Amino acid sequence: MPAFRLLPCLGPLAALTAGLILGAAPAARAERADRFAPLQAEADALRYDDARQTSVFSGRVLISKGSIRIRADQVEVRQDNQGHQFGVALGSATQRAFYRQKREGLDEYIEGEAERIEYDGQADRVTFRGQAELRRYRGTQLSDHTSGAVIVYDNRNDTFSVDGAPASGGGARPGERVRAVLTPRRADPAATQPAPADVPAPTLAPSEGLEPRR
Repeated sequence: MPAFRLLPCLGPLAALTAGLILGAAPAARAERADRFAPLQAEADALRYDDARQTSVFSGRVLISKGSIRIRADQVEVRQDNQGHQFGVALGSATQRAFYRQKREGLDEYIEGEAERIEYDGQADRVTFRGQAELRRYRGTQLSDHTSGAVIVYDNRNDTFSVDGAPASGGGARPGERVRAVLTPRRADPAATQPAPADVPAPTLAPSEGLEPRR
């Protein structure tokens, strides 16, 4: 089945989906330019409910808006009466949903995977649920990596929290513990070099003439 493609020039439907889960662009650390970038979506099918202001994309869903990238088996997006956008991306039985976004003014990216990814445009927050992972890249180098049952990333404050699954039931993987690898930023190499040892100044011999030696 050919993929459904949504572009910003499709009229009323595009006007709705131009915001969607990505429309309330993060205002603090995430890329501000994403707010004004056009949204593009591809999927095998789309179901749109005008009364509920809801669109459901299903089947190999790909969404891009500026630096934001989302891949999922299904993405449902909704807008409330105040214009806030909310979205839920679901993975398939074999592949988790994926989210990636550039950080404002830095060559850094945040990306994560989970069985379910929730975007709250009003709170400017992304929540990863079920086999959740969150990674920070500095350029192409993996810097930080955390995993757990639930990860909440707050775009406004540039903070995140990670919770493990309870040991007694609850959650797909009970007893799953939080794991994290956090790499410190590299200091300025010039600032970390040891101070040079005291070396006597060289003795200058008088020149034998004004002409340079051959």
